[in-house]
Amino acid sequence: MSRRLNLELELPYDVVAGLQDEDLTSKAKEALVMELLREHRVSQGKAAAILGLNRADLFPLMTRYKVAVIDLTDAELREELNRPLPTD
Repeated sequence: MSRRLNLELELPYDVVAGLQDEDLTSKAKEALVMELLREHRVSQGKAAAILGLNRADLFPLMTRYKVAVIDLTDAELREELNRPLPTD
């Protein structure tokens, strides 16, 4: 289930003038979803679904917004690296 939100932004005229050819709604949605992902409020799968992307297409977007694709603490990373590989 989803819910529609309407946001209103006030921007300086010179900024708006430079954005006339861009889809500001999708740009704002993209930025919000990337911030929610950075804050761990949505998963990568959920972020991709919200933006209508597959996860492979999400990774370049995450890179552009400087959102870590792998976000582990040092201890979590060490644990993952020391875990044996599956034999199946």
